[in-house]
Amino acid sequence: MPIQPDWSNVVTIREALTRASSFLREQGVADPPFDAELMLRHVLGWDRTRLLISMNEELPLEACQKLAVFCERRGQREPLQYMFGTQEFYGRPFLVRPGVLIPRPETEILVEQVLLHAAELWQPDLSLQVADIGTGSGAICLTIACERPHWRVSTVDISADATEIARENANRLHADVRFLQGDLVQPLLEAGEQVDILVSNPPYIPSRDVDELDDEVKAYEPRLALDGGDDGLDCYRRLCAALPQLLKETALVAFEVGIYQAADVAELMKASGVIDRTEIVPDLAGIERVVIGIREGIK
Repeated sequence: MPIQPDWSNVVTIREALTRASSFLREQGVADPPFDAELMLRHVLGWDRTRLLISMNEELPLEACQKLAVFCERRGQREPLQYMFGTQEFYGRPFLVRPGVLIPRPETEILVEQVLLHAAELWQPDLSLQVADIGTGSGAICLTIACERPHWRVSTVDISADATEIARENANRLHADVRFLQGDLVQPLLEAGEQVDILVSNPPYIPSRDVDELDDEVKAYEPRLALDGGDDGLDCYRRLCAALPQLLKETALVAFEVGIYQAADVAELMKASGVIDRTEIVPDLAGIERVVIGIREGIK
């Protein structure tokens, strides 16, 4: 068990920040000052400006004790998002806890591309049928439902834990989404349903690489949401194989992918026989992150 910094005496906010940062540095945390500040701000419920102008104020004992607990948990590599219980996505707070993947900023690009391409394909007042495969915290499906409340959004996940958390987020955000539990698109296929838009951020990390991930990912985030099989493409193969049954005559498919996977996933889309053109969109780091497939309908 790591040795905690001495919180026995009342300290100023500046001293607490220094002690927390030093402790995290000793535990090998990647960015101790940044994490220490976020934890302290969370404990106090302050924004950064309030913290910076209050450095010489005394930190209440209760806040010291909460910060000490946070330091211990962070020293054991628990993600800050699980510690705080929330993660912002597309400007909205989402509840997160072990059992769901923490929403990543790059996934916002996936949502942006869905909205952008839908605007090019359809009139804005149409009530489109949308399916999000792999619910997780609900970040994708609930954001789409909030941004386009007249669309009919369904989401599928095999994990009951993930579905429960996503339902909580739906209630908090007042988002109207239909939740289905099952393996990828199987519930949709069994019901004979077709969609205008299919979107997914499936597991895409090759199995051999999952155990090489940072401790805070492999030890805390669900492997089910990370492991994409031998080459990371298992879910994409299954999703693309189902496209002929799933897609309407005019349709949009959008997948988030891992590094070096975009070209292969684009080929899988084309091999389905129902995708007329594809597009690859990079993230802010220049990594090819989103693959778009368009079915242009009857010409």
